[in-house]
Amino acid sequence: MSLVELIAQADERGLAASGLACLDRCVPLLGGDDEVLRPLWANLAAGGEPTAWGELLEQVRGKLGVAEIVDDEDVEDEAALLARRMLAAAPAVRSAAEARIWADACSVASLQIHRLLDPAEDDASSAGALPEALSSARAEGAGPVEGRTAGMSPLVAAELRRQISVLEILAGHGAGGLRRALEVSTEGRRVLRAVVSRRARGRG
Repeated sequence: MSLVELIAQADERGLAASGLACLDRCVPLLGGDDEVLRPLWANLAAGGEPTAWGELLEQVRGKLGVAEIVDDEDVEDEAALLARRMLAAAPAVRSAAEARIWADACSVASLQIHRLLDPAEDDASSAGALPEALSSARAEGAGPVEGRTAGMSPLVAAELRRQISVLEILAGHGAGGLRRALEVSTEGRRVLRAVVSRRARGRG
């Protein structure tokens, strides 16, 4: 199934995990360490208390210093701004309806972040809107065999595949798939952290 279809059919846990995984991969832009989102991941596990989600979320926002810093004038770096908005928009209540909106928004934002950070896109025109090719890939799927990632930069294509993988894992295994979903996200976070580090050295 396509990414859009997977989000449409996912349950509450799968949706929350999808949004959280996108945010997790973008943590390097927020200045957070690799463990900062672990309490939220643990909350999604079997036995996790849904009513504790909101409090845990506020604790994470506090650690990352993200409150209302979501306006263009507050952050010069567009990729960091998008990451902050992802965290700011996280629903305080774990419900399927709110998680679906968040998961979809996080999917778009994370793809945009990866496009902004991909060195292959440095000479591209305005990055203000998600390209039509990306929107089409989300709707049609990203199977490399079908060539649906053709034309995308490597960083974006890899992120699209990770988003699909996380949703497929959760759809097939429920709470039992959280560990594998986290592993997929961790791999993506390491890649993005390396990209962010190279960009910082280049600016220095």
